[in-house]
Amino acid sequence: MITLRTVLRRLTLLLLVGLLLLLLGGCSESANSGVQQAVPTPQHSPAVLTGLLPSGDTAAAKQVVLGFSQLGSESTWREANTASIREAAAEAGITLLLSNAEQDQQKQFEAIRSFIRRKVDVIAVAPVVQTGWEPVLLEIRQAGIPVIIVDRSVNVEDRSLYVTFIGSDFYQEGVKAAKYVIDKLRHHPEAIRIAELQGTVGSTPSIDRGRGFRKLIEERPNLEITMSAPADFTQSGGREVMRTFLQQPREKWPRVLFSHNDDMAIGAVDAIREAGLVPGEDMIIVSVDGTRRAFEQMTAGNINAVVECNPLLGPLLMQAVAEIMAGRTLPKRMVTPEDIYTQELAAMEVENRKY
Repeated sequence: MITLRTVLRRLTLLLLVGLLLLLLGGCSESANSGVQQAVPTPQHSPAVLTGLLPSGDTAAAKQVVLGFSQLGSESTWREANTASIREAAAEAGITLLLSNAEQDQQKQFEAIRSFIRRKVDVIAVAPVVQTGWEPVLLEIRQAGIPVIIVDRSVNVEDRSLYVTFIGSDFYQEGVKAAKYVIDKLRHHPEAIRIAELQGTVGSTPSIDRGRGFRKLIEERPNLEITMSAPADFTQSGGREVMRTFLQQPREKWPRVLFSHNDDMAIGAVDAIREAGLVPGEDMIIVSVDGTRRAFEQMTAGNINAVVECNPLLGPLLMQAVAEIMAGRTLPKRMVTPEDIYTQELAAMEVENRKY
């Protein structure tokens, strides 16, 4: 016979088992909720430096911040260069802090010091001119931030102040332009006057393109640079300087124009037309950059040849940032592959130009 006391004991036991099951179920739900909260949905792809770093790299675990001091927006080339860096940074998942110096070195120094204060991971600089960089580069070193020089070089005794220089071989660009002129005029033994439109005074491309061009021209006694002046890499500058050249007596007018970039050459085409000459025929024009507008001018017959200077440095810069963050060693100099194009090739190539 089951007593009342036995029934009560059994009911109590059942209640305790039920409570225990409820408690275990609640703990299980809490544990599962905790796992979900610990793995938030990422804002970027799993590796922050997408496509640049191996998935196991520790550098991919943090959002990399790159401070970039761009020298200005003086030309179509420069605009394409800035766009390439913006796009490559976005694709790589790198936070880009970009400052435009508007052709002012002091503004570059101010931007760099702001990057130091913000403790960015890497600083990249496209210098306005190549001198005067030691003090600010030393400040960056003291802050423990690696530096990449982009497009234009810096003239410093201690090359360890920067990790690598990414850009074109400006000297060879000048050499290529001179080779074209020499070949074009190989059947003209008479004296040939050459005009030169230089870029920004003190800038690496202007200095090196001029050196490379002169080196070969000096070997030909009938070729002589009779006019040379800076036009700041701008279309308006090229137009105004060319007008000044053509104010001289007609017998002193140049037969050849070597322009350090496309924008100045395009401006010069306007001035040459104003003087009653046919650009590309009465005056042979060789330029450097390889912009779409220059190819269109070649197709129209106004420019004879363009030496390529590739502005699309963004992917190479982001690769260098990734390598630095991964602790790898980079070469001191990284040169982009480039070519020279003539009128005969312009029509076939113009649609392929990305800038």
